[in-house]
Amino acid sequence: MTFYTIARGIVAAVVKPLYRIEVIGAEKIPVDGGVLICSNHINNFDPLSVGTSVKRPVCFMAKEELFKVPVLGKIVANLNAFPVKRGMSDREALRRGLAVLKEGKVLGLFPEGTRSKTGKLGKGLAGAGFFALRTNAAVVPCAVIGEYKALKKVKVVFGDPIDMLPLREGKASAEEATEVIMAYISDLIEKHQR
Repeated sequence: MTFYTIARGIVAAVVKPLYRIEVIGAEKIPVDGGVLICSNHINNFDPLSVGTSVKRPVCFMAKEELFKVPVLGKIVANLNAFPVKRGMSDREALRRGLAVLKEGKVLGLFPEGTRSKTGKLGKGLAGAGFFALRTNAAVVPCAVIGEYKALKKVKVVFGDPIDMLPLREGKASAEEATEVIMAYISDLIEKHQR
C-alpha cells in the first residue's frame, strides 16, 4: 500500500461521514487514460472531497505556499500534489501537469486558482484550457456544492466528459477552452444546488 492509498482511506473515513459527502456521477470518470478534473473551489477541504470521490489516484496542483509549511508540505507532496506559483505563468507546473496527463494519470485542478470568498463560481484561469487543448485527456467537470459544517451535506458532482475535439480542431485559445469548461461547472452547480 502506498502513502496515498492509506491517507485516502483515512480521509474518506473521517471527512465523508462528518460532512455527509454525497458523490454523484463518479462513474463518468474514465477508468484509464489521462483525465483532467476541473472543479469549483469553495473550501480547503475540496481537494480531499474530490480526491476521495474518485477511484483512481488524483494529482492536484496546489499553491506553492502549502509546500513550505513544516510537516504539511511533506504530506501534500506525498499525496501526489505538486506546487504551482499563483498569479503568474508557472512553466514548471504546466510541464508537470502535461506530464501527468500524458502518462495517463488523473490531474485535478481548480480553474479559479483560489477559493471563492462568496461561494459563487469565479472566472477560470487559462491553465485548465491549456491542459484540455494540449492533451487528449478526458475533461471532466466537477462541482462541489454545500457548506462544510458538521453534519451538513456536501455534494461532489461529476459531469459527463466534455467533447473538446471541436475546440482542439478549431484552434481555440486556452481562455476560450477554459470558458467552456467553466460553463459546464456552472451548469452542474445550477442543476444540483437544491
